[in-house]
Amino acid sequence: MSIFTSVRRAFTRTSPILVTGATGKTGSRVAARLAERGHEVRLGSRRAEIPFDWNAPQGWAAALKDVKAVYIAYVPDLAVPGAVELINRFVEAAKTAGVERLVLLSGRGEEEAQACEQIVLKSGLNATVVRAGWFNQNFSEGGFADMVRAGRITLPGADVLEPFVDVDDIADVAVAALTGDGHAGEIYEVTGPRLLGFADMAQILSEASGREIAYIPLRHEDFIEGLKAQGAPGEVVWLMDYLFSTVFDGRNAHVCDGVERALGRKPTDFETFARKAAAAGAFRVTEAAE
Repeated sequence: MSIFTSVRRAFTRTSPILVTGATGKTGSRVAARLAERGHEVRLGSRRAEIPFDWNAPQGWAAALKDVKAVYIAYVPDLAVPGAVELINRFVEAAKTAGVERLVLLSGRGEEEAQACEQIVLKSGLNATVVRAGWFNQNFSEGGFADMVRAGRITLPGADVLEPFVDVDDIADVAVAALTGDGHAGEIYEVTGPRLLGFADMAQILSEASGREIAYIPLRHEDFIEGLKAQGAPGEVVWLMDYLFSTVFDGRNAHVCDGVERALGRKPTDFETFARKAAAAGAFRVTEAAE
């Protein structure tokens, strides 16, 4: 069953919650959780029944009609040029539409993201920020998944430690803020429970998958040139260059308590994620990849 089907079957409450980025890692999970709890969900994507596109503000009013709460997951990243202006414009549109509650997915260690946080927090609405860094699911669903299946994680940042966060934890925090009390004005900086480097994660992934997955450190310049050589879109190259040169520099090498403050439980460990993903077949090598 697709996320779109499950959400439509769960439309039982009035005042829909708009979930932007509804087909992404966090948005799809937020939408599914809300639907499971009986909330009416409006999927914010270009393929939805009421289309939503960050680059088409003329369609925002229709997407926001009758909505009382919004999950804001800006694509591709709040750090990209023009994001601050669009978030400011979107918040104004939300206020005009009568939205009462906003939950923003933000980025750890990004000045541009923090500027967007202030727009949301100072909007006069019931607003919450979920500030996250690198996702565990990058290794199972995202850009690093093919590397894991190939048995070679080739990335820069060999000496950097990071408390990778589980996307399911992010979704749980977002849903709590969208539907519960006591979250207004909060900045939940969410992380995993411990610091790990890529070599550590490769070892954990090896144990979970039952085969060797090596970490091969690259120079930043070689990584970027490799993306270009593979034909990656310009915006992807720019974002990876920014993230690895600016954000992934050790500034986020500390664990935060956002998950525990919001949910009253510990965050998911990378090892737990790896075992769960392996059991689901995320790291299985296909014939085409061999």
